[in-house]
Amino acid sequence: MNSNEELVNHLVSNGSLKTKEIISAFLKVDRKDFCVNEYKKLAYVDQPLPILAGQTISQPTTVAIMTEALQPHKGDKVLEIGTGSGYQAAILAEIVKPGKVYTIERIKELVEFAKKNLRNYKNVEVIHGDGSEGLKEKAPFDCIIVTACAPKIPEVLVDQLSFGGRMVIPVGEKEHLQRLMLIIKKKNIEKIDLGPFVFVPLIGKYGFKE
Repeated sequence: MNSNEELVNHLVSNGSLKTKEIISAFLKVDRKDFCVNEYKKLAYVDQPLPILAGQTISQPTTVAIMTEALQPHKGDKVLEIGTGSGYQAAILAEIVKPGKVYTIERIKELVEFAKKNLRNYKNVEVIHGDGSEGLKEKAPFDCIIVTACAPKIPEVLVDQLSFGGRMVIPVGEKEHLQRLMLIIKKKNIEKIDLGPFVFVPLIGKYGFKE
């Protein structure tokens, strides 16, 4: 695949992308703009790529599946935990504007990288901190997306969801297949298993220790 449009067509054809507004956001956000220079030539390959500090920009299929499960809407307030390159935050920002995306990253080097990549997105705020604690002062959120694996679903994040809100989070052990979970906050919390994935560990107070 040699263009962002070809990549999006691939994600539609493999069933990862389905929703019109989400497809439109993927077309507007060029993955190449979020890759480090030495990997820009591989930007449209459907695989994770190294960025900085030993981290990766997620596989496009994974980003598509997580975004579709989250089902963000125009005007939503979204919390992302694990900013990385800023690629997922940009897609969310396109979908929810004029809503707001708050994205937390613990690695300072990535905070600066993401801020540069997201400089044209006025509805995204990149925050340096422990994402496992969420962002209580801005809660409740319509959507929370966690791009790193937690040992269990952090109650502190469920508490920061609005009623009817949705959270997508991988849960499991480090260096093993994990389960991607969709959490819907109702009178009784609904948990939907979206299948096996592999993510980097969520480091922090309510994640794994370094």
